Amino acid sequence: MASRSEIDSHNIPAHVAVIMDGNGRWAKQKGGLRIFGHQSAITAVRETVESAAELGVRFLTLYAFSTENWNRPKHEVMALMQLLVHTIRQETPTLLKNSIRLQAIGQISSLPSSCQQELAEAMELTKAGTRMTLVLALSYSGRWDLTQAAQRMAADAAAGKLQAAEINEHTVSQYLTTAGMPDPELLIRTSGEQRISNFLLWQLAYTELYITNLLWPDFRKEHFYDAIQAYQRRERRFGKTSEQLTVS
Repeated sequence: MASRSEIDSHNIPAHVAVIMDGNGRWAKQKGGLRIFGHQSAITAVRETVESAAELGVRFLTLYAFSTENWNRPKHEVMALMQLLVHTIRQETPTLLKNSIRLQAIGQISSLPSSCQQELAEAMELTKAGTRMTLVLALSYSGRWDLTQAAQRMAADAAAGKLQAAEINEHTVSQYLTTAGMPDPELLIRTSGEQRISNFLLWQLAYTELYITNLLWPDFRKEHFYDAIQAYQRRERRFGKTSEQLTVS
C-alpha cells in the first residue's frame, strides 16, 4: 500500500468523489445486521476526510444516501437517518478545527426535519472553512440533478431570463447542484461494483475511475493514497493524443 510520502504533491486532484459501498456485505461477513456495517463505516469516512484535507484536495464529495436508498427497509432507512444526525453532530467540531466547510447536495427537503436542522446548523457553523469543502450527497441521484436543472432552465427561459440559443455546457453546469465546483477528477468506488450508480452523471464525464474490491468499512488512509497514486499514473488526454499532450 502507498504512503503519504509517495504522493506527488504537485498532482493532487482538486475534486475527489467517493461511492461508499459495501457496508451491508461487510456486516454480513461479521455476522451482524446491516446497520452495524453503517455504524462501522464512520472511521472510513473520518480517515478519508482527513487524508484528503492533508493532501490538499479542495472538494471531497461523498455519496451518502441515494434517492434509490429510500426503497430499502424502513427500519434501515430510519437507522441511517439517526446515524447521520449523530455523526454530523459529533464531527462538526473536528470540521471547524480543520477549517473544512460542509455542504450538501440532493433533495434535502425529503430528509427528516431533525436531519435537515442538524445539517443546516453544521453548514452554517463551518461556512468560513477554507481548507477543503466536504460535500454530502444526500437523497441524491444524477438523473434527479439533471431533471431539476432542466426544470429551472425551462422556468428561466419562460420568464425571459434565459435564451434557448445561449444554452451550452457551461449553462447546464451552472444549474446543477454542484455549480461552482470543479468536476471530479477522480472517483473512488469500494466493494468492486463496476458502475457509477446514478451518481454525478454529468460531472463524471471525464473523471478517472478507481474501483477497489475493499468494502467501505475497511477503507483507510493508505487506501486513499493508493487511489491518488493510481490517478497520478493516468494520462488524462481529454480526446487528444499522447503526442499532442507532449507538444503542449
